[in-house]
Amino acid sequence: MSSLLTKTMKAIRLHAPGGPRQLVFEDVAVPSVKSNEVLVQNEVIGVNFIDTYHRTGLYKLELPATLGREAAGKVVAVGDALKSQLKVGDRVTYFSPASYAQFTAVPESSVFCLPPTVDYESAAAYTLQGLTAHYLVRSTFKLESKHTCLIQAGAGGLGQALIQMAKIIGAKVITTVSTPEKEALVRSLGADHVINYKDLPEFSSKVRELTGGKGVDVVYDGVGASTWFQSLKSLRTLGCLCLVGNASGPVPAIDPLLLSANGSLFITRPTLVDYLREPGEMQQRCTEIFQWIADGKLTLSSKTVLPLDSASQAHEILESRQSAGKILLQPPALTN
Repeated sequence: MSSLLTKTMKAIRLHAPGGPRQLVFEDVAVPSVKSNEVLVQNEVIGVNFIDTYHRTGLYKLELPATLGREAAGKVVAVGDALKSQLKVGDRVTYFSPASYAQFTAVPESSVFCLPPTVDYESAAAYTLQGLTAHYLVRSTFKLESKHTCLIQAGAGGLGQALIQMAKIIGAKVITTVSTPEKEALVRSLGADHVINYKDLPEFSSKVRELTGGKGVDVVYDGVGASTWFQSLKSLRTLGCLCLVGNASGPVPAIDPLLLSANGSLFITRPTLVDYLREPGEMQQRCTEIFQWIADGKLTLSSKTVLPLDSASQAHEILESRQSAGKILLQPPALTN
């Protein structure tokens, strides 16, 4: 593989923040591998809202930068410190920067070896969003069968993961969608109640009706600006609002008195990296996630697959909020 390390590869690069057309498909050097890293030849790359936040400058990157935070593929080179743990040919998935490329150098701590029954598309779809959904239901608010949760944008990639994980746990699920087609999709995943927020923008009244006036125990809200207040109004006394994204824009500053006035509520804005800080934590979470996939309990029900050079189109689709499920990118085949 030493000759590979001197070659160039195709990648999606950002030279200045802005709209989707700021994403440039260009040649860059294949990254070198440090002693604690592996080089992964990416087969399928996941697209996530955090990628759009990096592109617009909402979350700052040192530019120029290769976008992306997750992919699945095979190991093609192994750093000296890892040769007893990982080998060339291992099928892996990872959560690490610079995945919008044919190759990515990934720290060993961010790599998970895939079970043989899990394909690359499922792996790329359920790494970042699967890990996010997992820490939300297992750690941020430890969901149990006695609980009722509200999941915003249930037809999106994160929403689908959350619905399925909540049903694996045995909780009752209320979710919001924007179209009848998406309603059918989330019902097929096990959602107990579905609200079309386009028809009912002030959906908290319906949530309270569905919960006998009590409200839900927890809301998982990745939409942000357009939903957070109705999410808060949907909570029971001592309920928890988990703000996990900004699909419609950032949430404004929140007066703490709003929390006491609505039932001594809790609010948190978690981020994935803080739930992966302990050594082996990423692998522990992935073990349960990919066992659920292997058992058929967690499925990739809908997807959009585009070539890597169509990354700008992928961002347009994601930001339009018209897509259902996961958006994936496929790198070009290697040429000799």
